[in-house]
Amino acid sequence: MIRTMMMGAAAVLALTLATVSSAKMYSDYAPEQGVWEINAIEVDPNHIDDYLVGLHHTQIPLFDILKKRGLIDAYKIIVRNGFVKGNPNVLIATHLPNFALLGPDKARDMAIEKEMEAVLPEEQGKVAIAGYEKYRQFLDDGFWSEVIFAK
Repeated sequence: MIRTMMMGAAAVLALTLATVSSAKMYSDYAPEQGVWEINAIEVDPNHIDDYLVGLHHTQIPLFDILKKRGLIDAYKIIVRNGFVKGNPNVLIATHLPNFALLGPDKARDMAIEKEMEAVLPEEQGKVAIAGYEKYRQFLDDGFWSEVIFAK
């Protein structure tokens, strides 16, 4: 009886693995155009509001500049409900239309830097970051690709 159950379980597992391994990119699923850069941050739960207000004044104007110039086409700030020490509770996600935009372009990059400096002067940015460092810690920064499944 046990042997039959074990063989049945092994057969189900083999079928499951065969199904998973037979998935084909572009017929069963396709990667989304572009890529998400996601920063995972642990913020002291007593300072979430402070951090969000700070991001509203520092990061969001800079994201809007990048969006206006076509370097990103979307951004999101996502806050976790609940807190677990050592885990992120704030995600900052920006969507790049394609990886090629990460390549250097001196004229473009210097123009963006100048525009950003006008919105957030360097000294003001340093003060904001110094304030953030008291209650936030970056845990991860990675590039993520969304997949679209075939129907």
